[in-house]
Amino acid sequence: MVGEIKEKLLGNTEENDVDGQVKFRQKLWVESKKLWIVAAPAIFTRFSSFGLNVVSQAFIGHIGATQLAAYSLVFTVLLRFANGILVSTLYLFLT
Repeated sequence: MVGEIKEKLLGNTEENDVDGQVKFRQKLWVESKKLWIVAAPAIFTRFSSFGLNVVSQAFIGHIGATQLAAYSLVFTVLLRFANGILVSTLYLFLT
């Protein structure tokens, strides 16, 4: 735990070339792996939540126009409420 924040992301722990410098290709690969570890769950969540919304609207649209309008209003209100809670919690956590 100690020193993790100050740890260099491009350290000389990987394969070194003649001068003792880490090769650019190796740096790029290590950083890309670290980026995908963080980004992949966020990308998956965005796609799955969007897909869930589209499929739900399609099924509810077959029931009737009034039900589709009710779903869209409720979904919008609940989504904004949930995002408001998330943003306020993040704000309180960071301050």
